[in-house]
Amino acid sequence: MPTAFITGATAGIGAAFARRLASDGFDLVHLARDTARLDRAAADLRDRYGVRAETLTADLAAEDGLAAAEERVRGDVDLLVNNAGFGNKGVFLDVPVTDELAMLKVHCEAVLRLTHAALPGMLERGRGGVVNVSSVAAFATRGTYGASKAWVVSFSQGVAADIASRSGGRVRVMALCPGFVHTEFHERAQMDMSDLPEFMWLDKDAVVDAGLRDLRRGARVSVPGAQYKAIVGLTRLLPQGLVARLSSTRGRRYD
Repeated sequence: MPTAFITGATAGIGAAFARRLASDGFDLVHLARDTARLDRAAADLRDRYGVRAETLTADLAAEDGLAAAEERVRGDVDLLVNNAGFGNKGVFLDVPVTDELAMLKVHCEAVLRLTHAALPGMLERGRGGVVNVSSVAAFATRGTYGASKAWVVSFSQGVAADIASRSGGRVRVMALCPGFVHTEFHERAQMDMSDLPEFMWLDKDAVVDAGLRDLRRGARVSVPGAQYKAIVGLTRLLPQGLVARLSSTRGRRYD
């Protein structure tokens, strides 16, 4: 069976990836910080789909956790999903710089190092894929969060181009850029999302379906949802100052 390695695998988009890939016949390596939750999720997937579900408790904001993940992904991983991420409560200067640096460690350094560790084996076997979960915030102005997600998009596109000729298109790297998704993300960051209209919310399973479909067809950037495809298109046409004013406040009220 092929093996998928998923970071941030116990909730939200990561858990949706785990369910979908297990149903597709992938063995799984789950990474998250909460051991008890990891074990429950892995046991459920083993029972439901009859797959192997390995767990790795690690904090990607800490060097030892990132090193452990890096070592494991050098093995027999056919699909890497760099999904782990978080939002900070507050805008820049209201957030401790240590928290901002932790975000960069998880969103950027971990993505770089795990992608770097996984790709040589994939290229040697002549198959595989990397999905780096970014955000539509990458195309607007969202402080450190948006900047880190913009880096993920640029990095993924660059690596995809670098390996295209070496893999004959059989190893793919893609940035997945969802908009607002019903997960624990906003609650953890204590964001008040009550004024966001329902049509702006995406279903996490639909996000995963769109991402995997785009990966199969060789896309380097995937933006699920017609509404978000339109928004991303508009951000490229509107004056950047207007985009900054709109995006810096929308969906960013904190409790």
